[in-house]
Amino acid sequence: MNIYHVWCNLKESRRDLEFAENVRALMEHLMKTGEMTSWRLTRRKLGFGPNELGEFHITMEFPSLVELDKTFGDMARRSGDVETLHRNVFVMVTDFRSGLSRDFPDQERETTPDSTTSRG
Repeated sequence: MNIYHVWCNLKESRRDLEFAENVRALMEHLMKTGEMTSWRLTRRKLGFGPNELGEFHITMEFPSLVELDKTFGDMARRSGDVETLHRNVFVMVTDFRSGLSRDFPDQERETTPDSTTSRG
Protein backbone atom coordinates (compact mmCIF):
# COMPACT_ATOMS: atom_id res chain seq x y z
CA MET A 1 0.00 0.00 0.00
CA ASN A 2 1.23 3.50 -0.86
CA ILE A 3 0.28 6.22 1.60
CA TYR A 4 0.28 9.85 0.52
CA HIS A 5 0.58 12.21 3.50
CA VAL A 6 -0.41 15.86 3.74
CA TRP A 7 0.35 18.02 6.76
CA CYS A 8 -0.91 21.57 7.01
CA ASN A 9 -2.23 24.37 9.15
CA LEU A 10 -5.34 26.41 8.55
CA LYS A 11 -5.23 30.04 7.52
CA GLU A 12 -8.20 30.62 9.86
CA SER A 13 -8.34 28.09 12.71
CA ARG A 14 -11.94 28.99 13.55
CA ARG A 15 -12.98 27.36 10.25
CA ASP A 16 -11.79 23.90 11.35
CA LEU A 17 -15.16 22.17 10.95
CA GLU A 18 -15.65 23.69 7.50
CA PHE A 19 -12.18 22.41 6.58
CA ALA A 20 -13.05 18.92 7.83
CA GLU A 21 -16.25 18.90 5.77
CA ASN A 22 -14.39 20.09 2.65
CA VAL A 23 -11.76 17.38 3.11
CA ARG A 24 -14.50 14.76 3.56
CA ALA A 25 -16.24 15.87 0.35
CA LEU A 26 -12.99 15.70 -1.66
CA MET A 27 -11.95 12.35 -0.22
CA GLU A 28 -15.38 10.78 -0.82
CA HIS A 29 -15.20 11.96 -4.42
CA LEU A 30 -11.77 10.37 -4.82
CA MET A 31 -13.00 7.14 -3.23
CA LYS A 32 -15.83 6.97 -5.79
CA THR A 33 -13.32 7.02 -8.64
CA GLY A 34 -11.93 3.76 -7.31
CA GLU A 35 -8.25 4.72 -7.20
CA MET A 36 -8.02 5.51 -3.48
CA THR A 37 -8.81 2.75 -0.99
CA SER A 38 -9.01 4.74 2.26
CA TRP A 39 -8.27 8.08 3.85
CA ARG A 40 -8.09 9.73 7.27
CA LEU A 41 -8.02 13.27 8.63
CA THR A 42 -6.37 13.75 12.02
CA ARG A 43 -5.54 16.77 14.15
CA ARG A 44 -2.60 17.15 16.47
CA LYS A 45 -3.71 16.68 20.06
CA LEU A 46 -2.57 18.82 22.99
CA GLY A 47 0.11 20.41 20.82
CA PHE A 48 2.13 17.18 20.61
CA GLY A 49 4.14 16.79 17.43
CA PRO A 50 6.67 18.74 15.39
CA ASN A 51 5.45 22.24 14.52
CA GLU A 52 6.91 22.05 11.02
CA LEU A 53 4.43 19.30 10.12
CA GLY A 54 1.35 21.36 10.89
CA GLU A 55 -1.72 20.78 13.01
CA PHE A 56 -3.69 18.66 10.51
CA HIS A 57 -2.64 15.40 8.85
CA ILE A 58 -4.43 13.75 5.93
CA THR A 59 -3.51 10.26 4.74
CA MET A 60 -4.66 8.72 1.49
CA GLU A 61 -4.00 5.07 0.65
CA PHE A 62 -3.48 3.73 -2.86
CA PRO A 63 -2.78 0.12 -3.89
CA SER A 64 0.06 1.19 -6.19
CA LEU A 65 1.71 4.24 -7.69
CA VAL A 66 -0.41 3.73 -10.80
CA GLU A 67 -3.59 4.70 -8.92
CA LEU A 68 -1.85 7.57 -7.13
CA ASP A 69 -0.55 8.92 -10.44
CA LYS A 70 -4.00 8.68 -12.03
CA THR A 71 -5.51 10.61 -9.12
CA PHE A 72 -2.81 13.28 -9.39
CA GLY A 73 -3.46 13.47 -13.14
CA ASP A 74 -7.19 13.88 -12.59
CA MET A 75 -6.56 16.71 -10.14
CA ALA A 76 -3.93 18.36 -12.34
CA ARG A 77 -6.48 18.90 -15.12
CA ARG A 78 -8.06 21.53 -12.85
CA SER A 79 -11.56 21.04 -14.18
CA GLY A 80 -14.89 19.61 -13.17
CA ASP A 81 -16.06 18.55 -9.73
CA VAL A 82 -12.64 17.49 -8.50
CA GLU A 83 -11.23 20.98 -9.14
CA THR A 84 -14.00 22.64 -7.14
CA LEU A 85 -13.63 20.15 -4.29
CA HIS A 86 -9.83 20.48 -4.26
CA ARG A 87 -9.99 24.28 -4.34
CA ASN A 88 -12.39 24.30 -1.37
CA VAL A 89 -9.70 22.53 0.67
CA PHE A 90 -6.57 24.14 -0.75
CA VAL A 91 -7.66 27.76 -0.22
CA MET A 92 -8.05 27.07 3.50
CA VAL A 93 -4.54 25.75 4.16
CA THR A 94 -1.09 27.14 4.76
CA ASP A 95 2.26 25.52 5.58
CA PHE A 96 1.53 22.60 3.23
CA ARG A 97 3.88 19.62 3.47
CA SER A 98 3.53 16.24 1.81
CA GLY A 99 5.21 12.87 1.75
CA LEU A 100 4.86 9.37 0.40
CA SER A 101 5.39 6.16 2.34
CA ARG A 102 4.68 2.49 1.83
CA ASP A 103 4.01 -0.59 3.87
CA PHE A 104 7.25 -2.29 4.76
CA PRO A 105 8.25 -4.81 3.88
CA ASP A 106 6.01 -4.45 0.88
CA GLN A 107 4.68 -7.44 -0.99
CA GLU A 108 7.13 -6.92 -3.85
CA ARG A 109 10.08 -7.32 -1.51
CA GLU A 110 11.84 -10.62 -1.93
CA THR A 111 12.86 -11.99 1.42
CA THR A 112 15.42 -14.66 2.02
CA PRO A 113 16.65 -16.14 5.28
CA ASP A 114 19.84 -14.05 4.95
CA SER A 115 17.92 -10.76 4.53
CA THR A 116 16.29 -11.10 7.95
CA THR A 117 19.40 -12.14 9.86
CA SER A 118 20.94 -9.62 12.23
CA ARG A 119 24.53 -8.81 11.40
CA GLY A 120 25.25 -7.61 14.94
